[in-house]
Amino acid sequence: MTKKPSLLQRITGSISMHGYEDDLDDDLDADRPATEAEEGAWQERNPGVPEEGELPIDMYQTGENIVIRALIAGVSPDDLDIAITRDMVTIKGAREEEREAADEDYYHRELYWGGFSRTILLPEEILIDEAEAKERHGLLEIILPKVDKNRSTRLKVRTK
Repeated sequence: MTKKPSLLQRITGSISMHGYEDDLDDDLDADRPATEAEEGAWQERNPGVPEEGELPIDMYQTGENIVIRALIAGVSPDDLDIAITRDMVTIKGAREEEREAADEDYYHRELYWGGFSRTILLPEEILIDEAEAKERHGLLEIILPKVDKNRSTRLKVRTK
């Protein structure tokens, strides 16, 4: 019996979908997390590609700004790479694990250690030169001023 791929595997294209097309709608465990064996198998098929987690975020707007918040506890602000364009933000970083116990001594492991990134498409254009990022108690907050499309100005024609 062939095991159906998880939703994550289908979305990321980490496996071939040949032969699974008819089973996409009835996969009951599609949104379950990948097991350690599945993650290990992915890493074997993709050698040299570091496994990277996706940074969860909150994004909302105020009258003048788009605000993005992310928990980055355990990551130094100097180790974050935040790249912005007028319509997109990419946040990259890494959380390094301090090993205090062997793998077999853990009862439960849920914390993510290693590299992470997140690319966010913005719902509106922003003023990149006025954007700012701050961190407090492990919470990253990026404030992105929106472009005021109603603003106008008059240009004076100069003569030479």
